[in-house]
Amino acid sequence: MKIVVVCDVLGKKNNGTTIAAYNLINFLKSKGHDVKVVCCDEDKKDVEGFIILNKLNLGPLNKIIERNGVSLPRTDSNAILDAFFECDIVHIMLPFPMGMTACKIAKKLGKPVTAGFHCQAELVSSHLGLMNSNFVNKHIYKTFYRRLYQYCDAIHYPTQFICDVFENIVGTTNHYIISNGVNSNVKSKDILKPKELEDKFVILSTGRLCKEKSHMVLLKALAKSKYKDKIQLILAGQGPLQSKIEKIAKKNLTVKPIIKYFTRDEMIDVLNYSDLYVHPAEAELEGIACLEALVCGLVPIVSDSERSATKTFALTSNNLFKCNNHLDLRNKIDYWIEHPQEKKELKKQYLEFGDNFNQEDCMNKMEEMFIETINKRVN
Repeated sequence: MKIVVVCDVLGKKNNGTTIAAYNLINFLKSKGHDVKVVCCDEDKKDVEGFIILNKLNLGPLNKIIERNGVSLPRTDSNAILDAFFECDIVHIMLPFPMGMTACKIAKKLGKPVTAGFHCQAELVSSHLGLMNSNFVNKHIYKTFYRRLYQYCDAIHYPTQFICDVFENIVGTTNHYIISNGVNSNVKSKDILKPKELEDKFVILSTGRLCKEKSHMVLLKALAKSKYKDKIQLILAGQGPLQSKIEKIAKKNLTVKPIIKYFTRDEMIDVLNYSDLYVHPAEAELEGIACLEALVCGLVPIVSDSERSATKTFALTSNNLFKCNNHLDLRNKIDYWIEHPQEKKELKKQYLEFGDNFNQEDCMNKMEEMFIETINKRVN
């Protein structure tokens, strides 16, 4: 197949959508498909198959975008038209301006169009200080549908959760529910803690440092823990709230947290030497970062938020805490510190649970979605 993947956001692997895009692109190429990628990442300028658009200039909003570690493209209809001319299918990663324009062009050319659902409404509304407004979030979903998804031949939802959320607002869609999956490179292995962490109970939390990920709840919980002197928190990620998190941590935590962006190889090591994983996010579409922890056998504590798909990863009541309740989270953290043997037994269950998210199986299903969509158009 000749496939064009349209990425309003690509760049550094610092968010779930970017990781999902790279995984899909690399898999399709490995299967021998001709893949073109439309994005605005200058470091891909001389890479075969990448069509680079100029970056979008939003004036004062540029700083907000940069703080999130991403770049957005300026739509170039002629470049998109050239990319689509001989393709068999177009896949759009996000319901952002370039993706919306790309869909219109593809439809005019009579090309089949699929789109991934990788943007929860709260990801947008949180930047406006309106994450908890049901009216605003519903309006965002309706806009996504009106501007993009209603025109798609098929929609890829990473979870049943987000499919239900969206369809409850806009109605039934032609959908495929396929996890983004976890790369086979991410796996359980014996890794010793760095010497400076040998006497610490290491708690890991991964994800962008932004409001909807609710890191403040975790900081409050650790400050109240009876074991705060022995807990080493690692926050693996970057984002607009990093300086605020550092200030609050300095004021309230006994042990200074490690806050940094890790390479993929470094991240796999951290996943394997950590003692516990905490995912406090209030809004989460799938939670690949959490899945990666489970695949490594790391026992999690996740928020029971009604706006998060990640709560379905809890195998016991002690793997869940009440959303935004730092005292309940504190209690669950202390429980697992006090029950190492139970945690060891649960690790075995999580290793088995993680087998359900083999990325190759998930990507094979994505390939099938493309083939079926093309065949329906032809027939």
